[in-house]
This record gives sequence, structure tokens and C-alpha cells, in this order.
Amino acid sequence: MRPHTHDHNDSHDNEHDDRRAFGFRPGHPRRGPGGPQGGFGFGPGFGGFGPGFGPGRPGRGRGRARRGDVRLAILSLLSDGPSNGYGLIKSIADRSEGTWRPSPGSVYPTLQQLVDEDLIVADESGSKSVYALSEAGTAYVAENAEAIEAAWAATTDKTEGEDAFQTSLMKLMGVVKPLMHDATDAQRTAAAEKLDETRRALYAILAD
Repeated sequence: MRPHTHDHNDSHDNEHDDRRAFGFRPGHPRRGPGGPQGGFGFGPGFGGFGPGFGPGRPGRGRGRARRGDVRLAILSLLSDGPSNGYGLIKSIADRSEGTWRPSPGSVYPTLQQLVDEDLIVADESGSKSVYALSEAGTAYVAENAEAIEAAWAATTDKTEGEDAFQTSLMKLMGVVKPLMHDATDAQRTAAAEKLDETRRALYAILAD
């Protein structure tokens, strides 16, 4: 069986889904103080606030699964039926209520490792590889049911602070979207200055 490589169609769809979710139009560069990729001071995560901010990105703290749990999540989802890599990423995000969306860079190597361990099999006859549990994988899922349940519980076990943070973040994104599409240049410039102030304030909080 040939080693599986990352399906470019999968990553392309994944990127466009993420961009649409936060009001970015695919194919249109974002202008702003941050440069072509800067938007309104926005960088990886949200607003240049750094990785781990906002739904769908792994970060630190309760409510985020450990990186090692990608393995258990994949096996658990494949026990419900075959899937391709991008489908697994979406399913993890859906099942974790949007709090965890592992990157292709963590999912695809894990899939290959599971293939090498004979816990899953890959059907590569189509345009995208489709994965399914092997007999050994089915047995593994049954034997590790408690660990799998705990892994999923960790993704939605939010503290009061996390709930408040995500609520505020969604309110912010609700304002940013019309600024992206409907505001004047003067309004966007003013908004960019405020977002830069917020970004600096958040970095100061993280530094405490």
C-alpha cells in the first residue's frame, strides 16, 4: 500500500470553509494594516490575536482535547462508517461543538500511522482516500470505549470563563463581518486601529 499524502483538494476545501465561516470571500485578498493577509489586523486564529483563539482551532486549557486524542477521535468516528480525511476533520468539529478542529497536519499523519498499525484500511481507488476500520481497529475501539468517551467529553467540558470568552468572541465576529463587506474605508481604518489596540491588550493579558 503506498504511503498516503495530503489530498490537496481536501486542504483547499478546508481553507475555503474556514474563510467563509468568518466572512472572508475566497479569492479576494484582505487589505489592512497587516498587509495582504492582514485584513483588519487579523492574523492566524482571529485578528492577529494568535493561534488558538476562536472556534475550530486547538488551544490551551480545558475544553480542548490533547493532540494525542486525534487518534481516538478518528477511530471513534470511523466506527460509525468510512470517511475521507476532510470529512473526519469536519466531523470532529461538529461533534466537539466547534471547540476543536484539528489541522490536516495532525490528521493525515495520524491516519497513515493507523494504516501502518493495521487499525484502519485506506481505499485509494477514487479521487480521495477513504478510510475504514479494520477488524483490529473495531476491536481496539471496543476495548478503549472509556478512553474514547473521556476524549470527547474533554472537548466540550468548558469552564465559565471559556463560555464567556467564546460568547464575546462571537459577538466581535458579528460586528467584523459587516465591516469587511459594507463599511467605508474610513470606517475600516478606524476599526483596524481598535482591533490593533485589542490585540495588544490581549497579548498583555497572556504575558501576565
